[in-house]
Amino acid sequence: MPQLLIILSPPRSFSSVVSTMIGQHPELYCFPELHLFVARTVGDILDREAKKGNYIGPPGVLRSLAQLHSGRQTTGTLIQAGAWLTDRRDWSVKALIDHLLDAVAPRVGVEKSPVTCMKSTFLGNAYADYPSAYYLHLTRHPLSTRKSMDEFFGERKQVKARAHRAGAFAFDHLVTWYRMHRNIYEFTARLQSTQIMRIKGEDLLSEPRRYLPQIAAWLGVSTDAGAINEMLHPERSPYACIGPPPARGGNDGKFMRSPALREGRLKEPLLHQYLESHDVDWLMGEDLSVLQRLGLEVMPGEAIAAEIQGLTERMGYR
Repeated sequence: MPQLLIILSPPRSFSSVVSTMIGQHPELYCFPELHLFVARTVGDILDREAKKGNYIGPPGVLRSLAQLHSGRQTTGTLIQAGAWLTDRRDWSVKALIDHLLDAVAPRVGVEKSPVTCMKSTFLGNAYADYPSAYYLHLTRHPLSTRKSMDEFFGERKQVKARAHRAGAFAFDHLVTWYRMHRNIYEFTARLQSTQIMRIKGEDLLSEPRRYLPQIAAWLGVSTDAGAINEMLHPERSPYACIGPPPARGGNDGKFMRSPALREGRLKEPLLHQYLESHDVDWLMGEDLSVLQRLGLEVMPGEAIAAEIQGLTERMGYR
């Protein structure tokens, strides 16, 4: 049985509900998003979070520490958790995660932070710290992911305007989907076959009673009816709700506002039909020229479309 299960996926890929469902198994424990593999020390994590306005630490880490140290999440226990973190700025990220794993032992820890999949360096950090961890590659159809990302980040024109003001590059979210899944495939190629499972989020949420026992068996935990039934209730997690200030996040907001599992067959769109009938704005022209001058990898729109279509089919979508 592994000590840690790490769920790999881009944002908006059902990862909050899926990870929480899995973590409700009596032999497992799902943390909220920890956002820890992006750096190597607690001090670096705190500095990184402060730039985003999280001045006492990542919300998911604070909520985990408050819950595990004090048995509850209140403004007071979250502030105490922040002070505890500050006192350990010199700790490695691994030391912090080990502390959380020790607190939930003998249960298997479950961690999902989509940001981990943004860079191969972050995935390498995860492997360097936990080479024996198990990894669940969670997928969602690219068009459904793109739509959800667009809804999350706002209207496309507004996103592009903000990106221009910030000096950022405005990629179509199909490219985001592609690049993050490509990172995951390249990373998992180094793993032993027993360490990795891939599953379509649409299948899992459409038929949880079929696929949850398969995940439990892969992890080496109980597959009895009682354990599987617990997994059908993500709303029972202490993190399946908006947290108190100063750590209201830690999971997808939409999930935290409505965490109960809603069963029913999820439809999958057809990517090739969409690409044939829509003119996708892969990358704004001025950004494309900047990337080329910097010597960074840039593919023409036709090549990107072909790559995305190929990866889509590899995952079992159309």
